[in-house]
Amino acid sequence: MKTNKQKTNKNINLEWNSFDDVFKKSKSKPAFKRAYDEEMTRLRLAEQIRSLRSLKRMTQGAVAIKTGMSQSVIARIESGERGLTLDTLGKIANALGKEVQLV
Repeated sequence: MKTNKQKTNKNINLEWNSFDDVFKKSKSKPAFKRAYDEEMTRLRLAEQIRSLRSLKRMTQGAVAIKTGMSQSVIARIESGERGLTLDTLGKIANALGKEVQLV
């Protein structure tokens, strides 16, 4: 004998959507847009840090020593895995010979 739950599940209609369809629907929602923009800003900042460090021909270890952080923390920041506090950003900027400016 089937339970009510089994009968209910049998009557569910599923709709499959592509990632692009879901993204198009979601990006118009204010909360999604804000979170997406924040994440993209964080990833762009991580790329800028990595690029500047490479341009200065510094290793992650050298930046770590100058900031008092571990190399693995610098690696996670550069990969975008880890966010930054303003204090941490300031330390990294200083180690790279830059300063943080808000414009």
